[in-house]
Amino acid sequence: MLQLSLHPYTLHFARPARTSRGALTTRDVWFVRAWDDAEPAVVGWGEAGPVPGLSRDDRPDFAAACAAHVAAINAGAHPLLLDLDDLPAFAFGLETALFDLYSGGRQQLWPTPFSRGEQSLPTHGLIWMDDAAGMLAQIEAKIAAGFGVIKLKVGALPFADEVALLAEVRRRHPAVELRLDANGAFAADEALDKLTQLAPLDIAFLEQPIRAGQWDALAEICRMSPIAIALDEELIACYDATARRRLLDAVRPQHLILKPTLLGGLVACEAWAADAIERGIQWWMNSLLESNIGLNAICQWTAKLGGARVHGLGTGRLFTNNAPAPLQLVGARLVVDPGRAWEFGNLGL
Repeated sequence: MLQLSLHPYTLHFARPARTSRGALTTRDVWFVRAWDDAEPAVVGWGEAGPVPGLSRDDRPDFAAACAAHVAAINAGAHPLLLDLDDLPAFAFGLETALFDLYSGGRQQLWPTPFSRGEQSLPTHGLIWMDDAAGMLAQIEAKIAAGFGVIKLKVGALPFADEVALLAEVRRRHPAVELRLDANGAFAADEALDKLTQLAPLDIAFLEQPIRAGQWDALAEICRMSPIAIALDEELIACYDATARRRLLDAVRPQHLILKPTLLGGLVACEAWAADAIERGIQWWMNSLLESNIGLNAICQWTAKLGGARVHGLGTGRLFTNNAPAPLQLVGARLVVDPGRAWEFGNLGL
């Protein structure tokens, strides 16, 4: 019979990570361990970790709610019959632990050239919030390392300073693809003007220009903007097919940013991607501060469905106490080293 256990763990950032929700120095996650009591040596691993101030399951009783579902499964409940709409991070951890378990407990969730170490997976260079000089230094380092796609936040500095920074980057690196993320920082009545000022800088797309929940304003921005618009935070509250399709039909964005931790797992992201494709909307997979356990699952799924494009995948280098893993960053590409083993003992698991 299927059995589960939960293991809390605190990840420590190598340096404070500045975000729109403040600077992060630690991140609490729960690793999900899955096995069948008929063959306990074969173990699947997943990761559940709500993001404070962002996830819809950022709640004081998160661990207790997850433990209740674990107890139900251990007593014989079928995982697919659980209602996990209010626990998307746990849904992701449970789902990936089961994918891992049923593929042999080797952290090779799907047999692809990437998971076998035969192909690499490109990712973008993420620039953390800083002053203009600090962000420019990060960008130069990423481009020197081989990244051809750079993603950076806007809305934290004075807008004129951000435009000047981006103009300097474009002057120095005319061929680099620039993706921007406003995290809802623009006022609805100012967004189109700011997008118009950014348009000459050849921006690939801009994520979430205004705060979530303003569908009429967002639809007008998507229709009128000279820069393609991607939805990110807007997706979080839409956890069933009806809400998902209603959002896409009402707003008609050009892109979607899919994050399994926020949206309820890989299968949920695949449903978003299918609805997007049906409407001519491009989708991009993004990790969200996961350890190597969660990141490995996201990378393997991305390689299975859309690995030729440059998605927003983490590099495994954020944390000082991450799980040593075969997943490695080489230049601007992620690779699996078949000769390197997972070291779960470093996590006390």
